[in-house]
Amino acid sequence: MTAPACPPGCTCNACAAAAPFVPAAPVAPVAPFTRRRLLQAVPLLATAAGAAAATPGEDAPPLPQPARPLVVPALSRSVLDNGLTVVCAPRPGAPLVSLTLLVRAGAEADPPGLAGTAALTANLLAKGARRGGRAVGAPELARQAEALGGALESNAGWDATSVSMTVTTPRAEAALALMADVLRQPLLAADELARARTQTLDGLKLALGDPGQVAGQVLRRAYWGATAYGQVVTPASVQRITRADVQRCHATWVRPSRTALIVAGDLTPAQAQALAQRLLGDWRVATPEPPPPAPAQPQPLAAPLVLVDMPGTGQSSVALAAPYAASDEADSAQRRVAQLANAVLGGGYSSRLNQEVRIKRGLSYGAGTSAETHPGAGMASATAQTNHPTAAQVLQILRDEVTQLGERPPSADELAARQATLVGAFARRLETNAGLASLVVAQLIQGRPLDELNRYAAEVMAVTPAQVSAFARGHWTGPRLRAVIAGDLGAAGDSLQAVSGGALRVPLAALDLSLPGLRKPA
Repeated sequence: MTAPACPPGCTCNACAAAAPFVPAAPVAPVAPFTRRRLLQAVPLLATAAGAAAATPGEDAPPLPQPARPLVVPALSRSVLDNGLTVVCAPRPGAPLVSLTLLVRAGAEADPPGLAGTAALTANLLAKGARRGGRAVGAPELARQAEALGGALESNAGWDATSVSMTVTTPRAEAALALMADVLRQPLLAADELARARTQTLDGLKLALGDPGQVAGQVLRRAYWGATAYGQVVTPASVQRITRADVQRCHATWVRPSRTALIVAGDLTPAQAQALAQRLLGDWRVATPEPPPPAPAQPQPLAAPLVLVDMPGTGQSSVALAAPYAASDEADSAQRRVAQLANAVLGGGYSSRLNQEVRIKRGLSYGAGTSAETHPGAGMASATAQTNHPTAAQVLQILRDEVTQLGERPPSADELAARQATLVGAFARRLETNAGLASLVVAQLIQGRPLDELNRYAAEVMAVTPAQVSAFARGHWTGPRLRAVIAGDLGAAGDSLQAVSGGALRVPLAALDLSLPGLRKPA
């Protein structure tokens, strides 16, 4: 029996195999899509998109609106019977609350030779606590925080240790109860300390291969010297810290008289006060109050420049330190002058340092400044990364721009741009509960009146070019500057000779940040 014939056009396997091969029609070549063709196409695409989407009278950009006044919520401050401070920044509306427990002690209180104690103590606060009469470990604490819709954070820096959470208003009491237990009754367990120590040592190992981080650590030591603010966390100091040291740090500094509760969000001052009283009012510490750390004055290294040799690194990091305003400066308006001087130098893309280093000369991806302020003194620092042979040139530019600000006041437009940057950043922080809380925290850390926040924008806008220049003349003179170049000094060749008069040269292997001279004995 013969199988029926397939109909015409059949595509079964047999018919497809028997069909004669027919070459495909040639495809017309497509011209390459060059940059010129792309640029020619963009206006046409934009025109077509505009024609399709634009609606006359409806899609025009909005007209500029009048500047809105900055409104800092009315801040209330009270003190419980046990000495704990309560600050409330009420913001009714969105049902969110940011809570911060701030202890006014941090890395500056680390014992000599044990730099990193405050940081490890803060790390362990969220890694176990006694709750309801039982020990609760790190995983369960994390689950309890997540069940409240927030994350439990603990940190330590200069002059401060903090525990914080942001939650919805109905969960504020449960969140503060968790935070209070973590701060008051941490386990400070030995196994968690060992884990935190290992993580810290791993981080330090990576940092010692990064020219930027090495330069920053050396600069701190070169500027502050053996003072509390000159302490640098090293592998040796971390390895020396015992559980007894961490327990002693907590017992000494974590006490109601040094603690503040900051509440920002959907709670009234009366509600915040009642919440603090319920959860923290019974907190008592029997041990004597420790004396506060003494205000520190910089003790600069005799050498004006430290050269750290890091063979094989890809780039060199250049850092420069200069005096800055103290946090206990009586006149807040003078502190704004210091902020503007720092911003003119390195606060943004159009700042003087970035203009000279990146825009005009292309020596770095960016150059900028930062500043820290402490009781008694402060430090401003300028930094940039560059190729090894141009490190000396970059350092000379940093030095020139810092010292010449006293003779070249900013123009009105230049100063206005920096004022807008500072006020804009301040305004953005006011937009969120966490940002508002951070402004209050900064005032408390620095021991500044809270009502300064109401004057901040007006004081910034009142600074004149002459005041900026006068600050620079009084603080930023050549003998008061200290500098660091960290990188492959061999790859820099002879270029460093122009700036290295009187410099201290230290191979990375011989660097010891715990010693006043920064160098291990031979």
